[in-house]
Amino acid sequence: MDIQLQASSPAKRNSLIAITCIGTLLILYFTLKPSRPSFDISELTFSTAQQGPLDIYVNSFGEFISHEERLLTAPARGKVAEILHRPGAIVSPETIIVRLINPQLAQDVNQATGALSQTKAQLAAFKFEQESARLNHLGTIEELKATLEQAQLELSVNKQLLSFGTVSKIKLQRAKLAVKQSQSSLEFEQKKYQQFIEMQGHQLTQKRIEVEQQQRKLNVLNDQLDNMNIRAGLNGTLQNLDIALGESVNLGQSIAKVGSLDKLIARIRLPQRQADQIDLGAKVIIDTQKGKIAAHITRIESVVTDGSVLAEASLDGALTANARPSLAISAKVFVEHESDAIHIKQSAGFRPSTKQTLYVLTNNQLEQRKVTFGHLTKNQLIIDDGLQAGEIIVANDMRDFHHFSTLELVQ
Repeated sequence: MDIQLQASSPAKRNSLIAITCIGTLLILYFTLKPSRPSFDISELTFSTAQQGPLDIYVNSFGEFISHEERLLTAPARGKVAEILHRPGAIVSPETIIVRLINPQLAQDVNQATGALSQTKAQLAAFKFEQESARLNHLGTIEELKATLEQAQLELSVNKQLLSFGTVSKIKLQRAKLAVKQSQSSLEFEQKKYQQFIEMQGHQLTQKRIEVEQQQRKLNVLNDQLDNMNIRAGLNGTLQNLDIALGESVNLGQSIAKVGSLDKLIARIRLPQRQADQIDLGAKVIIDTQKGKIAAHITRIESVVTDGSVLAEASLDGALTANARPSLAISAKVFVEHESDAIHIKQSAGFRPSTKQTLYVLTNNQLEQRKVTFGHLTKNQLIIDDGLQAGEIIVANDMRDFHHFSTLELVQ
C-alpha cells in the first residue's frame, strides 16, 4: 500500500520558527536576567528629611576692599626724583611715598617771597606817610582853634568897650565876623580831617589786601613745593604706584593709590538669578578662613557681569587676624525666612536647584524616587518636591544602580 505525505505549508513553517525564537529569547532572558542586588544596611549612610523654620542664605564669594581710598596726584609739573615705598607698604598720613623736583617752582617761590617783602615794605612806608599827613591836618586844626579863641577874645573885649562907648559898632561887627569865619574854617578843616581818616582807612585796607594776596600766592607756591613730597594722607597700605623713577609728570597726573587697612568693606558677587531676591540691609555672614564676620548689604549694582551682580557689604563685627584689602572671602547672604520648610543635610552628590534620582527607605527596602532640590543654605538643602518630613534617603552614591526601581536590604 502506498502512503502519500503532504508537504507542509509555508505559513506553518514560519509559525514554528517564530515559536522557536521566542522560546529561545525567553530562555536567554531568564538565564541572563540580573538578580536584584541587596545591601547590608550597616554599609549605607542615611539622611532624614526634617521640617521647620529655616533662614535661606545664598552662597557667594568676593574680596575685601578698602573703605577709604585716596588717589595721589602730582601737585605741579615735575620729575620723579625718589621712590621711598612700593605697593603693599604700610603707611601713615605723613608717610612720604614719592619725591618730585621742579626747579621752576622753587624759583617761583623765591620770586613770590621777594614780592611779598616788597609789598610789606610799601605798606609800612604808606603808614608813615599817612601818619605824617594826619599830623599836618591836626596841626592845622590846632592853629584854627587858636585863631578862633583869639577872635572870640577880641569880640568879648569889643563888647565891653562898646558898653563904655569907646568902640564903634562897626568894629564890633568886624569882631563878630572874624569869630564866624574862624568857626567856619575850623569846622571845614575838621570835616577834611574826617574824610582824610576815612580815605586813609580805605587805602590802608587796600594795601593790606595786596599784602594778603601776595601772602596767599606765596602760601600756594609753598604748598605746591611741599606737596612735591607725595604723602599717603591716611593710615593704610599703598595699593598702586603709577610712576617710575626719572619719569616726568604733569599737574594732576596719577601718582599712587592708598587704601585704608583697618577700615574695610566686602565686595561680593551675587548669583544673577538670586540677586533680585536680596534686599538692601540683608544680613551677611563673611568667612575669611580664620573666622566669621557679621555684615549687611549696603549697595547692589544693576549691571550683570559673567552671570553675577556686584554688591557691597558693610562690616558689623571685628576684623579677623588675616583681614586685609584684596583678601578672597566667601559669604552667605540672607534671602528670606521660611517658616515651614522641608530640608535635608547636604551630602556629597546632592546638588541645589536640581532634580535627582535617589533611593528612599520604605518597608525595609530602597525605593527609587525623583527628588527636586531647591536652595542650599547653611549646609541644608531645601526639598521642593519628592520627599516628606521624616522620610529617610540613602546619602551614598547609588548612580550605578539607577536601573533598579527597588533594592533589597539585609540586616
